[in-house]
Amino acid sequence: MIAMHKLTMKKEEVLVLMSFLDQEYREIITKAVIGKGRKFIQDTNTITPSHRPSSILGCWVINHLYNARKKGEDTVEINGSYDVNIWYSYNDNTKTEVVTERVTYCDLIKLSVKDDQTLNDDYEVFAKVIQQPNCLECKIASHDHKILVEVEREFLVEVIGETKVCVKVDPHGYVADDDDWDFELSDEEFKDINPDFLATEEEE
Repeated sequence: MIAMHKLTMKKEEVLVLMSFLDQEYREIITKAVIGKGRKFIQDTNTITPSHRPSSILGCWVINHLYNARKKGEDTVEINGSYDVNIWYSYNDNTKTEVVTERVTYCDLIKLSVKDDQTLNDDYEVFAKVIQQPNCLECKIASHDHKILVEVEREFLVEVIGETKVCVKVDPHGYVADDDDWDFELSDEEFKDINPDFLATEEEE
């Protein structure tokens, strides 16, 4: 014979179970933005050409690469690089040359918005370039034959992590209204219907 056991619960256990399911608000674990930061940077890069420059004819910044990671509790570190290209004249403006130099940088961006209610230390960091590295000024240094390039850039960073959100529960649940899917055609729309559309497709 199979022994049948009667399921019994204490009154207190039933009340606890009902009160949990009947709560007006519930906690949900989800991924959300838990930190944001933004920073505008200006710095000066020193470029060494092969010849003593007479004048600067042009300067442009290309091939920008970067990656971001969280560093510490409220800081994001961005490591990047770009190429500085300078077209200059030398030998009393009788000859020209283009010098290219790879520049690396490390920017620390402090999170101005930060949520401390996170569940773990597993983060995703996203960085968006608001202003690509751009040359503001390019000039010849006064004391030697080097070239000084002033560059600007700006980043927006977001940190994604797991957190809890509190949502209000509808005690009656969501009931779909079938009337929302009851679409009727008007007389004008019926006139526009081609009854021989299948035959037309076969002819094509």
